This record gives sequence, structure tokens and C-alpha cells, in this order.
Amino acid sequence: MIRPIFCEDDAVVMLDQALLPGKEVYVKCRTVEEAASTITSMQVRGAPLIGVTAAYGMALAARTCLGDETEFLACLEKAGRLLAATRPTAVNLFWGIETMKRFAATISHLPHEERAAALMKEAQRVHAEDTEMCRAMGRHGAQLLNDGETVMTHCNAGALATAGYGSALGVFRAAREAGLNINIVARETRPLLQGSRLTAWELITDGFEVTVIPDNAGAHMMKRGLIDRVITGADRIAANGDTANKIGTYDLAIIARHHGIPFHIVAPYSTIDFSLADGSGIPIEERDKDEIRRMEDIPLTPPTARVYNPAFDVTPAGLIASIVTEEGVATAPLGDSLKRLCGDKP
Repeated sequence: MIRPIFCEDDAVVMLDQALLPGKEVYVKCRTVEEAASTITSMQVRGAPLIGVTAAYGMALAARTCLGDETEFLACLEKAGRLLAATRPTAVNLFWGIETMKRFAATISHLPHEERAAALMKEAQRVHAEDTEMCRAMGRHGAQLLNDGETVMTHCNAGALATAGYGSALGVFRAAREAGLNINIVARETRPLLQGSRLTAWELITDGFEVTVIPDNAGAHMMKRGLIDRVITGADRIAANGDTANKIGTYDLAIIARHHGIPFHIVAPYSTIDFSLADGSGIPIEERDKDEIRRMEDIPLTPPTARVYNPAFDVTPAGLIASIVTEEGVATAPLGDSLKRLCGDKP
């Protein structure tokens, strides 16, 4: 299975997803600044993986956080602010930071080297937990599928977006392990092409067959009866089930509803933000306009064209058939189901 992040000697090693599928390059991070940079540059992306990277970033910061308990915790607080500023939409980022801060408060009395070692061990625990959550989500999600179905997905919610195995794509892995034959259609996911670059590469690397389509071909395929189900990941889910995911997810959900096709979200409990009553409070990241204006050195728009480049949109809960978590499958009313399944988790 693809390993997007792992520890090696004194470094945390990440697969540079900005270079896929052309080059398979790994980046070594030894400081919190380097870890934060991988998130900002989207060398690391995907909400669960961002959360795991943040946990490792806090552990790396602990190596330089000297002094007494107060100084140690103040240093980690500063590191947390640095990481929190990288990307605003994915709530897993903040979950990873807060998880490490809570743990740090319990071991702040230890000598420096013991504190640093304990925080790295805690980050590794977060890493392992994410993989196990993905496997559990996969098992729950696979039960929604029927043999021979064709499932459409958007962006990348696989091993590359998590610590391994994947959320939405983990459902496909679990379905295969259960003996089901599932046909996968991946939308290219503009402007950074996470579907055609990452989802297709990941699935083909793991022995799946996948069909890549333009983002605007989904309705055409649904009208022709070629799609049975849609499954995507999520970057933040509000308490009522409104879900933020890669831009283009909302229109896909509308198209699926029009054609009577069930639309499912797969995400761990760390993606659910119970502090937000609905999706109107989810911050939407806007990214560099050059992602729209050019592809490498090739201009795609006139230089004076105005550009709006939101990275995410919010799909209303009413368009979502179910949300698959590691605790089970939430169905309508989604808010009640999510609270029952995951409401008591930290």
C-alpha cells in the first residue's frame, strides 16, 4: 500500500504529491517550519493527512522547545499557530494540533528529551489511528456497494489524502477485499487535477482499473445510466451534515440528485466540526490565482483576466444520502446520526 508519510531516522518523510504522477519524490522534514511548508505548498494534502502532518509538525517542534513547563507549552503554542495558518478549511489540521497540545500538557513536567520523545510517539499513535479509522470506514462503506456497480469520485480521498488506505478510496479497497468488482470513474478535479493526477495514479498503482473523465462529463454519464453511485471524501463537516469538500463537489451532488443517484461522503470523526451548526460557518480557502491562469509555463487565460479560485464548496446535508465514519454510517437526519455516532469523541 502507498505510504504518503512515515518516519525515518530523525526525519518525517512525505511523498511530494505536487510532482505526481510524473515524479515520485520524497521530502524529509526535520522542523515544524518544513512540515508547515509541505501543507501550504500542497506537497501534502487531503484533510486526514494534513491532520497527521500537523501532529508530526508539533512533535518536530518539541525538539526545539526548551525550558520549564511554561516555556515548553508556550513554544508549542507558537508552533501550533504556525501550522494553523497553513490551510483554513480542513478541520483535521486543527484537530491534530489540539490533540498534540492536550497531550503535551500531560507530559510537560518531564525532562526535555523525554518530552520530545513522548510527543513523537503520540504523533505516531495519531498516524496509526488514522489508518485504522480508514480501514473501519472502508468496511462500513463497502456494505453500501453492490457487485458490478460503477462509482464516480471527485478529487482524491485515498491513501494519498490520509495516513494510508484512504477514506472514499478506502471503500473501494475494502470492497475488493470483500470480493466485489467495482468500476471506478474519477473526475479530473480542476484546477490542480487531483483526480487525474493523484486518484488515477494511486488506484492504478494498487492494481485497480479507473476511468478518468473531464469534470463536466458527469451529468452526461449519469443521463446515459453509466453511474450507479457517487462517493467522495470531505474536509469539514458541520454538525447538521453540511459538508465542505473540493470545489466541484456541490455541483456533482446536485447532478446526482437530479438523476436519482445516491451521493455518499466518507470521512473520519476528526473531520466533523460540531462547533458549527451548519455549513455557512465553514471558511473557504482561496488559492493562488496562477493555479487558474497557467499550467506550468503555459498561459491559460489573458494576463488581465479576473480570477476567482475557491478551493472548496459546501454541499448541503439534504443532498447527501449518507456519511460514512469509522463508527458507522450516518443517515438522515444526518445531524442526529452524526451526534449519536461521534458526538462523544474529543
